[in-house]
Amino acid sequence: MSIDVRSDTVDGVLRRSAARNPATTALTFEGRTWTYRELDDAVTRAASHLRGLGLAPGDRVAAYGTNSDAYVLAFLACARAGLVHVPINYALVGDELAYLVSQCAARAVLIDPALQEKWASVPGAGGIEHVITLRDAPQSLLGRAASGAVTPLPDAADARDLAQLLYTSGTTSKPKGAMMSHGGLVHEYLSAVTALDLAAQDNPLVCMPLYHSAAMHVFTLPYLSIGATVNLMAAPDIPEILRRIERDRIGSLFLAPTVWVPLAGHPDLEHRDLSTLTKAQYGASIMPVTVLNRLRERYPDLGFYNCFGQSEIGPLATVLRPEEHELRPSSAGRPVYFVETRVVDADGNDVPDDSPGEVLYRSPQLCLGYWDNPGATAEAFRDGWFHSGDLVTRDAEGYLTVVDRIKDVINTGGILVASREVEDAIYTHPDVAEVAVIGTPDEKWIEAVTAVVVLRENGSRISEDDLIAHVKGRIAPFKVPKSIRFVESLPKNQSGKLLKRELRAAG
Repeated sequence: MSIDVRSDTVDGVLRRSAARNPATTALTFEGRTWTYRELDDAVTRAASHLRGLGLAPGDRVAAYGTNSDAYVLAFLACARAGLVHVPINYALVGDELAYLVSQCAARAVLIDPALQEKWASVPGAGGIEHVITLRDAPQSLLGRAASGAVTPLPDAADARDLAQLLYTSGTTSKPKGAMMSHGGLVHEYLSAVTALDLAAQDNPLVCMPLYHSAAMHVFTLPYLSIGATVNLMAAPDIPEILRRIERDRIGSLFLAPTVWVPLAGHPDLEHRDLSTLTKAQYGASIMPVTVLNRLRERYPDLGFYNCFGQSEIGPLATVLRPEEHELRPSSAGRPVYFVETRVVDADGNDVPDDSPGEVLYRSPQLCLGYWDNPGATAEAFRDGWFHSGDLVTRDAEGYLTVVDRIKDVINTGGILVASREVEDAIYTHPDVAEVAVIGTPDEKWIEAVTAVVVLRENGSRISEDDLIAHVKGRIAPFKVPKSIRFVESLPKNQSGKLLKRELRAAG
């Protein structure tokens, strides 16, 4: 295979960092630390092992595991070996898991020991050629990579080759595998570094799931590209996050809004020192403005960054910076360095400023299409632009504000209502912990605005009538929920996205 010497790859990101910062700690996880030199050598050993199994450049390797140093190492090893890494939500089981592994035609699966039982029950699991344990055993990928001779591998990929299949979250339909190239991801890393002011001294804590593109491609890899020390946690446990910020003097933290919301009201905040935290990023779903304002008032020296995008663009598309929050707290910001946008109506015409429309993208960060799904690819890539499915407005200065996913807009009595606006109004009630607004079938209204609410754990038992009365003075009458359902929790995937399709299916 002829590799263009002018090309850039995910593998090259680590190789350059290791050359610049060989003795700097690159990664920590549960007592283990890796310098950049150690991580680079381990990646080479792991890549050699994968190639030694007979896996060839372009083969798909599924990754079914929780956050760990082994998970990061395995992704980088796949990149170095020219293999296509396929991250899979570790909460999936049975037919859902079987669908992804089958759809991508994986030859191998990298798996956490704790998930072996789940894997064994997957239909068709026996058809996978290689089941490779990720960690916690001498013959695991981590065990083989930790020591031994280091024999450099010839370059196995260039910027045009696939590095990863990023499956969409499937909140509205079957997941689709966005084909991410090495070059697309490297462009996205630079966009993240510049838009989010990432710095080597930030000492970031990464606790959101690495199978999700935000944790891996907006924070872990961009931070590794600039020589930072990435502190990795297995899961976003709020008391542990607060303890780690104080103990390890963490300076940068990314959380999904579904973690920021309970963190903002957690009792441990009262006795934890968060003074080293200077950068706080949120994204993956919409942050309630009331919760954001509460955090900004409590921590005035903490800079908040709103990160918006989707898997198909790597995933970072726009950022609202700390200084921009003062005037536009609900905005998703402006496009990052390598992203160009348009906002159009259903006929593809540009809409006036401050009018809702679908946001379209043009960028080297974009996926090459959807794996083995030419119909979905053709639908998304039309007229020279990628159609996102997100409904937004754009003001005269180019700031985007997310209205809703187009599929989540509610048609009530022939009038379109954005669920986010209703959710923000409900969040202003102090007894509300979480809320999701959906449209439910209704003979009179076509769809009735329906709120599903989780109350705070403070003994409050506010009634449906009281909450509806609270909302009536804040939004137009046709947007006020026709009914409210109180539940113990809202369904979410592991990346923190609300699964509104499950709420709609429940009726």
